[in-house]
Amino acid sequence: MKIIQITDTHFSPDKPHFNGNWAPLLTWIEDTGADLIVHTGDLTVDGADNAEDIAFSMDLMREASIPMLIVPGNHDVGHLPGSEQPVNAERLKRWRDLAGEDRWFEDTGDWRFIGLNSLLLGHEDKEEEAQFEWLRETLESRRGRRIALFAHKPLFVDDPHEGDTGYWSIRPAQRRRLYDLIEAHDVALFASGHLHWAWQGRFERISLAWGPAASFVIDKMEREMPGERLVGATLHTFGDDVLSEIVAVPGMTAHILDEVVHEVYPRAVKQKEPAE
Repeated sequence: MKIIQITDTHFSPDKPHFNGNWAPLLTWIEDTGADLIVHTGDLTVDGADNAEDIAFSMDLMREASIPMLIVPGNHDVGHLPGSEQPVNAERLKRWRDLAGEDRWFEDTGDWRFIGLNSLLLGHEDKEEEAQFEWLRETLESRRGRRIALFAHKPLFVDDPHEGDTGYWSIRPAQRRRLYDLIEAHDVALFASGHLHWAWQGRFERISLAWGPAASFVIDKMEREMPGERLVGATLHTFGDDVLSEIVAVPGMTAHILDEVVHEVYPRAVKQKEPAE
């Protein structure tokens, strides 16, 4: 069983800066003979507030002949409470209407693949609790299958027991709840995106994979993180265990966000500007 993980495509009809990476990525995907594609979020530049971004991006995804499952990212449905675009009912409904469910599971042979909406984690509301209850039930009903979890945000950045990293990873309280569920079940893989860094590692019995973005890398705008800067995809091969390979896909352009952020995400620039 082969799964191609793609992430952070950041597509838009109005801000087409990264759209050109889809053609070489799709060609490479089709040539792999994979059984499934999993997109781990930030499908869009601004689907959180722009239905056209979601509709346009989903039309691109339908060009793939291989089945695809998608979980949303912060640019698709919003982010944490207090942010400029927090997750809310309107944003979730827009995603669900245009892209489909924001959490799912798929059984294939001895494996159960689970997709989480990691943007709900940290809200401490009924949507977050409903997802935790759904995840518990989905893990408990696996009937001996091994588990691979897919989400937009990683469990942590530098250390499994680090404090709150704010924008970048799952908050400590919710991370602890995930650790408890992971420990109680046969979870072999946690694969994520969001960071625009490509990295593989382990935490106790679980393999971790940060998929490389399909859009851009970040230079000086943010701090360095583990791994390497590249654009591409991740190939996960599932047998008795899982083997993950990060791939720099030929023909894709490693755009540098620092050079175009004023055009693509002007609100992010404004937030970083010092107050007068």
